Amino acid sequence: MSAIEINDLNVWFGEGPDRNDAVKHVSFSVPEGESFGLVGESGSGKSTVLRAITGLVPTWQGGIHVQGRPLGRKRDKTFYKNVQMVFQDPYASLHPRMTVDQVLSEALQLHGFKEIDSRIETLLRDVGLGPGFRFRYPHQLSGGQRQRVAIARALAPEPKILLLDEPTSALDVSVQAEILNLLTDLRAERHLTYVMVSHDLGVVGHMCGQVAVMQHGEIVEELGVADMRQLKAEHDYTQHLLDSSLRSIR
Repeated sequence: MSAIEINDLNVWFGEGPDRNDAVKHVSFSVPEGESFGLVGESGSGKSTVLRAITGLVPTWQGGIHVQGRPLGRKRDKTFYKNVQMVFQDPYASLHPRMTVDQVLSEALQLHGFKEIDSRIETLLRDVGLGPGFRFRYPHQLSGGQRQRVAIARALAPEPKILLLDEPTSALDVSVQAEILNLLTDLRAERHLTYVMVSHDLGVVGHMCGQVAVMQHGEIVEELGVADMRQLKAEHDYTQHLLDSSLRSIR
């Protein structure tokens, strides 16, 4: 069974002459336990697809199925227990006046978990942070540490699917590699399914088995990572992205 199946998805903003069609006739399927990449330059519509899945965009039509269940306009608590999102900017995604302990406690309590203390310790350990980080505020953390906390928060409800919206683009290059390796390990350990958005084919080449390339709101090509590494792209735009990322993916 597919963890996520998207059929003829259209997303728009505004109405009438002000309407902007951000996503047009997008379809793809992600098997359980796999990692799927959406790649394209800024404004290509890739992040909008993730927001449609999570219910953050109200104006869409088409089919969205998660674990075989069709989604309507609203998302219930069960959805957010199974599907979580990690955002691009770790500086903006954490409340500046909440400690790491408060951030994780809130997420765990929201989903009805008990034994909060032990679960927080486990989450911090799983993302490579020790107990010394538990009572720190976001301004006391580096960018990479903040993103580790954001990942721990996403893992708190024990989801099956993570939507990753440029999770390393705001980080230094050396820290990017650490976070990507962490996400790779977590997927294997927890049997997670990923949909990752990136503008960098090198990043998704490291993380994903299958990649869809988006341009102007449409998928122009879908290919496997093996074909990417052998430069077997058919569309000119995909070839352009490959040329830009050549050093990263080989």
